[in-house]
Formats: sequence, structure tokens, C-alpha cells
Amino acid sequence: MWRSAILLCLAFVLPAAASAQENSREEAARRAAQLSRLGPDAARRIFFENNDPAPLAARAIGSYGRGCLAGAQALSPDGPTWQVMRLTRQRNWGHPALISWIERFARDAHSEGWPGLLVGDIAQPRGGPMLTGHASHQLGLEADLWLTPARTRLSSEEREEMPAIDMVRRDLLSVYPDRFTDAHIKLLLRAASYPQVDRIFVNAAIKKAMCARTPPENRAWLAKIRPWHGHTFHFHVALHCPPGEESCVNKRATPQGEGCGADLQAWFRDSVRFPKPRTGAPGRELTLADYPEACRKVAVTR
Repeated sequence: MWRSAILLCLAFVLPAAASAQENSREEAARRAAQLSRLGPDAARRIFFENNDPAPLAARAIGSYGRGCLAGAQALSPDGPTWQVMRLTRQRNWGHPALISWIERFARDAHSEGWPGLLVGDIAQPRGGPMLTGHASHQLGLEADLWLTPARTRLSSEEREEMPAIDMVRRDLLSVYPDRFTDAHIKLLLRAASYPQVDRIFVNAAIKKAMCARTPPENRAWLAKIRPWHGHTFHFHVALHCPPGEESCVNKRATPQGEGCGADLQAWFRDSVRFPKPRTGAPGRELTLADYPEACRKVAVTR
């Protein structure tokens, strides 16, 4: 079942899929634009310019949207059952608990028929805010995993340029049924099955498809699958704070139940699917003073 579904999925790539996961040139241009307007004390600049992990004991500090990471570990770009994409971003760093989980998940999924996992952004070497693309991913406890299966071993150039497969129609109301298959549902439910996984973000259309197609014996895991904007070509996994790390602030608990009712339907309103652009002046740029005190040590320790 998995193999035939994957082959069907790979036959379809949206012409606009490249814009869904920017290539190296596009990302470099965005980074240059951000750096040109950031002062030397901007937290985004400081964490971006740290190219190696803080030589401290592994610890997630702060919250998922305002925190940092000590003692980060890099996910190997080439594992037996995974490959890291967009390596020039240098976002294949994470808390050792997350790196261990990705390796285990990739092995488990492969043993059940998934050809190989393509891993997107995890975190920077010291966590913290990124120049582009994410408000979270700051603790090294979150990872973006592509819904495109790995067909073969990819070259360095392919990892920078290859577009992802978009699973959701342009109206954001439903998935392409010949792209988002039972193989993908099985993969997502497997990811949700681990106790250390707090939640998984997918597009609302993907959640709707899972609500309709998940068999009764697996529906308990649907509570962890949460709808969010974007996430049409990848899913976002967030782990709980590791046990004993009091410096780490967990997310608010997810609502109970499958999440297939009125709360899901609200995501399909026109105003939610296509929100109006924000207007007005941008918010104040955050500095290290806005972060937990321990993040200053993470940022400056050599």
C-alpha cells in the first residue's frame, strides 16, 4: 500500500511548489534583506551569527517562541533512513532529545514502509529567533518534516533546490487525494504515537482528510494533530519539554477530543484561510534583554 501510494504522490508536483520551500538563492536574499536593517544588538542577528553550539550542558531555556538552546546536537545530514534538506541554512541542530526522536521515528517509519524521511528546519546551533521563516523553533524541540518521501539519495544541489510536493488544493479546502494518501496518514499517526510528542501542526485541509479517513482503532492520536496556517507540504512536530528541565516552558495543553468538529470547521472560513495582510508599523525588534537571562550566557559563551 505504501509503495504504490508514494509513487502516485511523486508523480504530481505543483508548479508553485518551489515557493513553498524556498531554495538557497531565495533564502539568501531574504536573509541579506533582514540583516541590512537589524542593529548589532538584535537577538535575531546575534543567534544567527553563532555558527556553533554553546559548549554547555544540553538545556532548553524559555518558551518555544522566546527561548534558546544550550548544548545543541546536530542531526547527521545523511542517516540510514533520513536526509536533511536545505543544509546551507544550518538549521539541523536540536536538543539531544529531539535528535534522538527524529532518528527513531525515521527508523520506525521506514520499517513500516516509508522509503525515507526528508528533514527540514529544526533549530539554529544555539536555538533562539531566526532571521526568516519561523516564530518558534527556538528551543530545539521542534522539527519540520517533509510530506515528500525520499525516493533516492539526493545530491547537495538537490537538497537546496528540490521543491516539496504540496498536498493541499489552492483553495485550502481539501487535499489532493492522489497526493495525500493513506501512506501519509499512517506516517502522521506514527509520529503522534510517541509519548514525548506534544503536538503536530498540519494544514486544516490535511486535518480534515485525516478526520475522514483515519480508522477507528487509530483515532486516539488525532488529538495531537492540530490545524495551523501553511503546513501544506510538511508537518511540524513539537516535543514536550524534556523531563527535569525546569528552565523549559511547555506549551499550553491541547484541547481534549479528536478535534474534528466545529473547531476544525472554523479554519475553513474565508477570513481564516486568506487573512488580510497586517498593516501598521512593525513591532519592536527584540534584544537579548527580552530573553531569559540564561540565554545571554548561551549567546556569548565560546
